[in-house]
Amino acid sequence: MIHMTDNYFIIHNYNTVPTNLLEYCTDYVVYDCSDDGVTRGKLDEAGIRYVPIDNSGHNLTSYFKYFAENYENLPEVMCLLKGNMIGRHCTKEYFDKVYDNKTFTYLYEDKDSRSRYQKRGPEDSESLAYLAWDNMYLEKNTSWYVDSPNHPHRYFDNLDDLLKFVFKDPVIPQYTAFSPGGCYVVRREQVRKHSPEFYLNLNKLMSYELNPNFPSEAHQVERIFPIIFDSVYEDNDWMNDEKEFDRLIEERIPLIKAHDEWKKLRFKRIRLLLGQKPY
Repeated sequence: MIHMTDNYFIIHNYNTVPTNLLEYCTDYVVYDCSDDGVTRGKLDEAGIRYVPIDNSGHNLTSYFKYFAENYENLPEVMCLLKGNMIGRHCTKEYFDKVYDNKTFTYLYEDKDSRSRYQKRGPEDSESLAYLAWDNMYLEKNTSWYVDSPNHPHRYFDNLDDLLKFVFKDPVIPQYTAFSPGGCYVVRREQVRKHSPEFYLNLNKLMSYELNPNFPSEAHQVERIFPIIFDSVYEDNDWMNDEKEFDRLIEERIPLIKAHDEWKKLRFKRIRLLLGQKPY
């Protein structure tokens, strides 16, 4: 029989019925962005409470929405989960060991990838990702995902600039450590290191477009998630001021467009030098 934890479950749900997760907790909120026309009926039939929300394409926006709207009444410990997390981002066996943790925890495990990510030999220097231990995923900080045509970028085209925009004088890491899928156990005092406006502002970076998929900035925020909650960096002032934040990110749009055009021209020249067609 499963011991039910008093950790509060914040579940971002998309086209699934997360009854398996609810077996573990005494209280929860489900933010449901299902769009299949079926799931919400199933949630109602199962008696599962949920808050209907628009689909941003990413689960972090649901967590940050909860933090901002419930800032004065946050539970002591929160599990930040996706409705399909078990089996996708970690095994049930792993979750059974950590769901009642009271400290910051990465809810990630991928046994099938151990042989690919652990130390092997000289070829490691060519790897993009590593495992430091079972749930500690490390990735070279190259912002490789920004160039994906499936994930537009409007305000930031690399993690380094985002990090410097959010925090005062941060270390620019060679590697990022994070939980792929964005699921964690986090404590109230960690969330309250930042203001409600901080979370609302970050959500603006991750929810401005869903064409064809969520913004690349969501990938970037996903990779600095542990920095947000486990570092001692000071926030830049505009992160706590929505109007000033809005003004500054709008100023970034022409900069990013110009940089994108420069990259296109640069790659065009390289192709020409290699004797290839420019397009």
